[in-house]
Amino acid sequence: MTTHTNTHDVHIIGGGLAGSEAAWQLANRGVKVRLSEMRGSGEMTPAHETDGLAELVCSNSFRSDDDTKNAVGLLHHEMRELNSIVMRAGEVARVPAGSAMAVDRDVFSAEVEKALNEHPNVEIMRERVDQLPDAGLTIVATGPLTAQKLAESIIGTTGQERLAFFDAIAPIVHRDSIDMSKCWIQSRWNKATAASNEEGDYINCPMTKEQYIAFHQGLMDGEKGEFQEWEKDTPYFDGCMPIEVMAERGVETLRYGPMKGVGLDNPFDTNEEFPQGRWPYAVVQLRQDNKLGTLWNMVGFQTKMKYDAQVELFRTIPGLENAEFARLGGLHRNTFLNSPEVLDRQLRLKAAPHIRFAGQVTGCEGYVESSAIGLVSGMMTACELAGEEWSPLPATTALGALLSHITGDADATTFQPMNVNFGLFPPLHEVKKKQRKEAYTSRAKADLQAWISATHEAVPA
Repeated sequence: MTTHTNTHDVHIIGGGLAGSEAAWQLANRGVKVRLSEMRGSGEMTPAHETDGLAELVCSNSFRSDDDTKNAVGLLHHEMRELNSIVMRAGEVARVPAGSAMAVDRDVFSAEVEKALNEHPNVEIMRERVDQLPDAGLTIVATGPLTAQKLAESIIGTTGQERLAFFDAIAPIVHRDSIDMSKCWIQSRWNKATAASNEEGDYINCPMTKEQYIAFHQGLMDGEKGEFQEWEKDTPYFDGCMPIEVMAERGVETLRYGPMKGVGLDNPFDTNEEFPQGRWPYAVVQLRQDNKLGTLWNMVGFQTKMKYDAQVELFRTIPGLENAEFARLGGLHRNTFLNSPEVLDRQLRLKAAPHIRFAGQVTGCEGYVESSAIGLVSGMMTACELAGEEWSPLPATTALGALLSHITGDADATTFQPMNVNFGLFPPLHEVKKKQRKEAYTSRAKADLQAWISATHEAVPA
């Protein structure tokens, strides 16, 4: 490693995908960067195996590279348009994977590190940072396994309840894939909130006794994922109990928990005694998860079931037979901010605006999404240093939609890590459903080019 300078304009903490991307964007805009990575200083994380920058710790896939019908493929396209080092290195390290983009992990990491190490504006320091800096523009990109002392410093600045260490994820369903001929909208006991629509807060999927018993058995039999070694000592909390663990406590447990039907009048089951509808034997409730109303969260359905098992079982729920999932359930140890509450629209910490956060610690999920938020954080910081006003990315682009979700459009009370998906985009109701994916990507590409032309943000390689 070559040390180029002892001075810097921006300090980046974390040399993973997001930190490396942020450093690249800043350096190419003439900004001097100090990039601190604790691996290589004698420190390691439980997940990493090397000290290489941008090491891929799980899959070697960046998922679909189809930029005409796939949201993550569109994100690839947008990042390429903005001179992403992750996309550039990915092409060098690419291995055959059909329509997906997969890479040789070692070649990829080496390519990113080589590009940053040779850049005159980047100083790579192998050091652990334990405290958030009191001053100076900083980007924190420490990922889901943020070291304990730095996590404690973040807690001290944001508050205990705003940094999660246990990630209890419930599935999220695309609203337009729910069969509303079998479901209805109502709040329990009709106690709607001030923000409710006229009908209520929840979509209710009713179950008969026979359907419930079969569903309960499916939870018991479904294939479960295993905890990683560093997750095994993390206890369950009442608020994030896996639904299958609740099911193990007895066949009636869920009916007195997240699947209770009391206070809900099923309009599809009426008689003279119950003209408004009888209470269902059990019910699955979904709650609106974003401001657009395009995504709905399955309440209380955090789970360690494997993804295929989840899809198979959850599609037996009345109304969800053709459900399309923006995210499936999960439960694992993680570190992420309640970003809609603590970050502003430019990823700055409200309690300390000289600090930006980037990558998976902001509550995005996936290699590409983490890199994308790193890319945007670098661009924003360069803009701030230049004394210019940041022009927000269009919410119709993949970058803009993901950023908007993280920084305010998601419900802060249920915020969980999210992959990019078309449910985050402003809807195109006037377009036929079969044509919407192409319409989303076409609109996004045009809007990104218009934004680039207006802001001159694309930097030549």
